[in-house]
Order: sequence, then C-alpha cells, then structure tokens
Amino acid sequence: MEQAERHAQARKEKQESDSREEWRLRALPFIGILGFLIIWEIAVMLFKLPAYLLPRPTEIVRTLIEEWDSLQSNGMVTAYEMILGYVLAVVIGVPLAIGITASPSFDRFITPILLFFQTVPKIAIAPLFLVWFGVGTMPKVLVAFLISFFPIVIDTAVGLRSVSLEMIDLARSMGATRMQIFTQFRLPTSLPYLFSGLKVAATLAVVGAVVGEFVGADRGLGYILLVANSNLQTALLFATIVVLTALGLLLFYAIEILEHFMIPWHVSRRAGEQEHGTM
Repeated sequence: MEQAERHAQARKEKQESDSREEWRLRALPFIGILGFLIIWEIAVMLFKLPAYLLPRPTEIVRTLIEEWDSLQSNGMVTAYEMILGYVLAVVIGVPLAIGITASPSFDRFITPILLFFQTVPKIAIAPLFLVWFGVGTMPKVLVAFLISFFPIVIDTAVGLRSVSLEMIDLARSMGATRMQIFTQFRLPTSLPYLFSGLKVAATLAVVGAVVGEFVGADRGLGYILLVANSNLQTALLFATIVVLTALGLLLFYAIEILEHFMIPWHVSRRAGEQEHGTM
C-alpha cells in the first residue's frame, strides 16, 4: 500500500513538474518580447531620441489605441485583399502542381513560365496592374496572388514527387489505379510539403497586399503607411506595422491549426509532442 502511494505521489509530482515546465516554455516568448520592449523604452529615454526618429513603445501603444478605428477599417481592406489573393494562389497553385507532376511535357512547358514570373520583381508588375485594372481591389489581389503563388506550387510538386518508386510499383502490382495511387499514396505524402508552402505563402500574402497598396490606393494599411511616412508620423508607422504583423500571424497560425488536424500523424507533430512530454 505504501509503495502504491509513493508511486501515485511520484506521478503527481511529475505531472505538476511537467505542467510547470510547459507553462514556462509558453511564457518564454512573451518574457523575451517584454524584455525587448523594456530595453527599447529605456534606451529611447536615455539617449533622448526624437519621436519622429524612434518612438517609445508606450507611444506606439497610445497611437494604436487612438487610431484603432482607422487601423481596423483599413486593416479589413488589406485583410480582404490578402486572403483573396492567398485563396486564389491555393486554388490555382495546387492543381497546377498536380499537373506538373502528372505530365513531364506539361512540366517542361509551364516551369519556365513560372520561373519567369517568379524572378520578375513584383513591385515592377504592380504599376501595370494599376493601368490595366485601375485603382481598386483587383491589382492588390493579383500582387498578393503572384507573391504567394510560387511557394505553394513548388512545395506541393516536391511533395507529390516525394513518394518512393518502390511504393508506387507495389501499389501497381496490387492492381491500384492511377487515381488510387494519387489519393492513397501521393496526396497523403505531399500534405506536409503542401502545408509548408501554405505557411510560407501566408506570410508573403501580406507583403503582396501592401506592395499593391503602395503603388496606388486610397485605403488599406499600405496607404496608411504612405501617409504616415510622408507626415513623419513614426508612431503611426509602427502601429500599422503591428497590425500588419498580427494579420500575417493570424493567417499563419490558422494554417498551422489546419495542419494539426489534417496530418497529426506526421513526424514533425509526433516529435513535438514527444519533446514536450520528455521535458
């Protein structure tokens, strides 16, 4: 009986220790950010830097609160352009990657075109979209699409090609059709690569929407950045950057959550769970 009680007590202590360690690991990023902001605040005060050069974090927070209505309304515009361009990249990029891996002839035909559009600076194409489609949502959506499109295509194509030839030969020897090989072998194997590309593209979609707004816009967070820069409102610049960062993080972690539910079997997920379990 005493031995069982000791084992139960040891398990309880281990669970409490694991729980404390988990909370410590979760708190470390916030502690690091808080420490960085405190050092920033003290450095600006000590060196007496002017607000137009580098505002204090407290000044940025105050501006964020004061301009929240404007930042929120313009942030909705940028978020709409970003998500629309991102969804368009997914809808076109994934089928295109499937076509590239399914047909070597199509691969040779389309890959040089994709490389051409990827190497052309998007800031150089954006004015053309402005001429063709006018000042509106479409140019920003297209720039966001172009910037986030390439990682989705490349990573998905790599994933679809990553299945071993031995596995394909085994499936064919057992009478599997091309569709069965795709749905049961190629597609599950490609999902980790696909989500990797989706997460990279999620961060790039924000850049694309802002680049489009830089070229020509009368609303959106990119427009707010231009106005704040011309008026030397550095605190507003930083506040807008905070909102843009939040948009990118929201989209990134939305894809992260979707990945967690769709491929919990992947080695990266199991490794992360084992790492937290052993700490």
